[in-house]
Amino acid sequence: MKAKPRLDFWQLWNMSFGYVGIQFGFALQNANVSRIFETLGASIDEIPILWIAGPVTGLIVQPIVGYMSDRTWNRLGRRKPFFLVGAILASLALFVMPNSPALWFAAGMLWILDASINITMEPMRAFVGDMLPDEQRTSGFAMQTFFIGASSVVGSLMPWLLSNVFQVANTAPEGVVPDSVKWSFILGGGVYFITVMWTVFRVKEYSPEEQQAFHGEDPGQGDAAGGADFELNHQRYAMGGSLLVVGGVVFTALIQSLGWDKGLYILSCGAGAYGVLQLIAAWRYRAGSRSGLVEIIHDLGNMPTAMRQLALAQVFTWFALFAFFIYATGAVTSHHFGSSDPQSVAYNEGANWVGVLMSVYNGVAALVAFLLPILAKRTSRVSTHMACLIIGGFGLASMYVFRNPHFLIISMIGLGIAWSSLLTLPYAILSSVVPYRKMGVYMGMFNFFIVIPQILAAAVLGLLVRTVFNGQAILALVLGGASMVVAAVLMLRVKDEHHGT
Repeated sequence: MKAKPRLDFWQLWNMSFGYVGIQFGFALQNANVSRIFETLGASIDEIPILWIAGPVTGLIVQPIVGYMSDRTWNRLGRRKPFFLVGAILASLALFVMPNSPALWFAAGMLWILDASINITMEPMRAFVGDMLPDEQRTSGFAMQTFFIGASSVVGSLMPWLLSNVFQVANTAPEGVVPDSVKWSFILGGGVYFITVMWTVFRVKEYSPEEQQAFHGEDPGQGDAAGGADFELNHQRYAMGGSLLVVGGVVFTALIQSLGWDKGLYILSCGAGAYGVLQLIAAWRYRAGSRSGLVEIIHDLGNMPTAMRQLALAQVFTWFALFAFFIYATGAVTSHHFGSSDPQSVAYNEGANWVGVLMSVYNGVAALVAFLLPILAKRTSRVSTHMACLIIGGFGLASMYVFRNPHFLIISMIGLGIAWSSLLTLPYAILSSVVPYRKMGVYMGMFNFFIVIPQILAAAVLGLLVRTVFNGQAILALVLGGASMVVAAVLMLRVKDEHHGT
């Protein structure tokens, strides 16, 4: 077996530099989309359902892109063609979104933006597994985390910087997005494209034949750019699919007849849709197909043990994060600045302060990223991640306790520690246990455990804030903090099969 060479610092830098643009766009989205929606007329309890387009798109796009990139090889390489396409689409979406003429148009642009970011981001994760030996993958993902944190600092601060340093208007007439936000998105689109192109042209991917040599295979042994043959218990999948379809229909009928929150339709329809996909996969397998949907459904049902163990902890962690992403603006503007009117000075000051807070937790994440490989090597990746999640959970919940907005920086330090670990250690564990031929599709499937809690957050939190929490968005963040602590406890189940850095 030929050893995969270790990369030096600057090679790691070039390989991950595209994440500067990806996260710049993601930071602008997280810090400003709720603000754009409210400016265009959305009420506070409508915000979660408007966010739902993005995660639903990611649920579909990431495994498909992963599957396709596992089987792609051309002059650009395996993953880089997807970097290029995603960068072009995401940059265009960033240019257009803050100029949306209506709320429905902005929601549609969020759909396109999130899909485009996913097209770039998912292969970037698999890229680390492709290019690095096991013992260097924690360091590789930590480099990505550094770029995510550093670029998010600037991305989250952009409206504040433009309005306070460059005197760009931070308010606008009713129904119009302020210029500070518009120019932030335009600059973000340019940064996204340029940085992703840096990675595309500065890194050479290993060929399928080189990957076979790294894994002790003969060059002619199977299809290095594709998958292996497999068996699918089509009867079990047909039965399971039928039950999911029936369950989805019954749940949908209950939501309608009992007047439950409309966001729950996403869960009921999603369960039914997955049941239909299982039925189609079972039918196609019986007809002789072993590729496309059939293989994706098979791989999903046969995930590595460590991936299954990580999944539940991921769900609770990301539920907490999306509670913060969705409700940070509403919570801080109302609980700490005393205004829920998007046209008021206090509201816009609070919304800008949210951008500052997001830059703080991302800045902390960038710094902590350099410590994670050291801590993981001295203890373990699991125990390091557990400790970080506990700190993050208490940090998020403390936002309720601190009434002075400036003290929220303390909360963000705790959240930043958890964010840094979340972007590094689960992916390092995962990349060590999945087959190299399926690195892309399993990285894409791992996104399910980011998207599902986002759907849950959008479906459930709107109902809770409107009823149980009496419109107090800050209580959604307290719930998020508790969810993150639960995730830390669930990490006790995870068996990390490799402890390299």
